[in-house]
Amino acid sequence: MDESRLRDTLERIEALFLGATTPGERTAAAEALERFRARLRTIQATDPPIEYRFSLTNPWSRRLLSALLRRYGLQPYRYPRQKYTTIMARVPAGFVNNTLWPEFQELNKILIAQVDEITGRLIAESVHADTSEAEVKQGLLGHEPD
Repeated sequence: MDESRLRDTLERIEALFLGATTPGERTAAAEALERFRARLRTIQATDPPIEYRFSLTNPWSRRLLSALLRRYGLQPYRYPRQKYTTIMARVPAGFVNNTLWPEFQELNKILIAQVDEITGRLIAESVHADTSEAEVKQGLLGHEPD
């Protein structure tokens, strides 16, 4: 899958998440995104933002979460000496629980599957066709039991 097809797939997934399946509905999805942002502003008035710490070891997942935060007008950050795997954000709890985290989980699941598929195919085509996991052998750290 090339980059443009992957981008299109992610956009369709996002559109589906927002309830769109046709180009006209995609326009409606963009409007829905603006409504999400407006809802976030309303939620912030009644449910003040609190500081969240997200720890994501997968670099693609970190990028996705940062992009989602920015899309909603939120600024991801880290404090000095925090690990690279940490993303901080000030977000209302209701928005995290009802919008941000469910959307992230759905998009992340699909993104990971796509990256895994592409990586597996590239390794099989470029390095060796057998990309299965290493065999598990009996014994402790390569030593035969006594």
